[in-house]
Amino acid sequence: MSVFKKLASETVIYGVPSIIGRFLNWWLTPLYAWMFLPNEFGILSNILAYVAFLQVVLTYGMETSYFRFAGKNDNPDKVYTTTMVSLGITSLFFVAAVLGFASSISSWISYAGHEDYIIWMGITVALDALSSIPFARLRLESKPVRFAVLKSINIALSIALNLFWIYLCPKLLQANPDSLIRYVYNPSIGIGYAFLSYLVASSVTLLLFLPDLNLKKSNFDWSLLQKMLKYGWPILVIGLAGMVNLNIDKILLPKLLVNSANPIFELGVYSASGKLAILMALFIQAFRFSFEPFLFSHYKNEDSKRVYAVIMKYFVILGLLIFLGVMFYMDILKFFIGSTKSGYHEGIKVVPWLLMGNLFLGIFYTQSLWYKLTDQTHFGARFAIVGAIITIVLNWLLVPVFGYMACGYAFFAASLVMTVTSYIVGQKYFPVNYDLKTLGSYLAVAVILYLVQRVIVVPGTILKIVFNTFLLSLFFLFIWFKEKSDLRRLFRPQKG
Repeated sequence: MSVFKKLASETVIYGVPSIIGRFLNWWLTPLYAWMFLPNEFGILSNILAYVAFLQVVLTYGMETSYFRFAGKNDNPDKVYTTTMVSLGITSLFFVAAVLGFASSISSWISYAGHEDYIIWMGITVALDALSSIPFARLRLESKPVRFAVLKSINIALSIALNLFWIYLCPKLLQANPDSLIRYVYNPSIGIGYAFLSYLVASSVTLLLFLPDLNLKKSNFDWSLLQKMLKYGWPILVIGLAGMVNLNIDKILLPKLLVNSANPIFELGVYSASGKLAILMALFIQAFRFSFEPFLFSHYKNEDSKRVYAVIMKYFVILGLLIFLGVMFYMDILKFFIGSTKSGYHEGIKVVPWLLMGNLFLGIFYTQSLWYKLTDQTHFGARFAIVGAIITIVLNWLLVPVFGYMACGYAFFAASLVMTVTSYIVGQKYFPVNYDLKTLGSYLAVAVILYLVQRVIVVPGTILKIVFNTFLLSLFFLFIWFKEKSDLRRLFRPQKG
């Protein structure tokens, strides 16, 4: 097997559990939406947004630093021990701080009386930080199967516990109030069982790594740690900027809705509706796992730039199909986030902005090949920081006026600016002849068809779905008309 085939196969093994895990966790959304009102879903979304930032802070670029230094060090065990000791110390201090200030933290983020939520997720973040390096070592040592197995155990356990505590236990207790279930289930915990599920799954994952730790005091190297910290801090900055673009809205929204009687309720509506846009994010993540290895293995070929332009075209086509598919069949998909009476469906109006924001973010990732191939990754940090500034400023200015719709506007604007800026700068360093005219026509037709189904009111759900299917067929026909020669070659049976 060539080195590139090996890279591609291991990328699939490493990436598939993450993609499948995210997809399966996405299917927990209807569980939460049908079992809890937006208030509790808002609490879950808000705390998980803080968790996303803390995961970046508590690893402070050490995962990337570990790859960098262990790969070139004659004693990789020294790098491993040094990294684990550093993360162990910072994680212990973090857990101590959470335990000591849980009451103050819960009051500050408006969850007074829910110190248990803060403690459970604080410990979970620390455990995940410690597990990140053993997972990194499995990748460095080319042990993709063990990596996939442990990741899958974590995902499966988390989902199983969510289903057990949130769905099964209430049913069993209702059927038999005196059953043993009353000893493992307390209805007052509510959405907190989601946090408990994550905690148990993270604990089990770290326990499974214990036999592999083999930490030796003599392997700790202070001077090495200083070099790793120096190397890793820019990674921390980039990671935080990325988290701002993706999650700061769920933190700022409750703080900025000054005129709302129940900001957590609105956050729950917005967050649940945002789950309908994750289909685009899942497509982007799956594409990146396959595209990035191809990118580095193909860039020396003479036709590489032409191939990149073709890949971009079909990425945009597939992304627009997802956009239209979600919006045209929203009358069915909306029940993914609860019943009509729950209040979640009010937030559906933000979905097209989030879908388009994700699409442009995917175009940015795809087009960003230029700074990776030219070893100018500092541009990636700059673009991420620009996007973060736009996201924060627009949320700060617009949320008090437009409510959670402003979060969709801000995400779309940040993604669009990052994409356009990256394209303009990239054409100077690594020019690729993207067919902007064709890409623009596909985008314009998709938007026009979306607006048509918004303007023309069709009575009845079934007739509306039939009409929207007709519109989607028009988009397929337009694509076929423009791409029929390429598509015929692509699907033509190979002879011999």
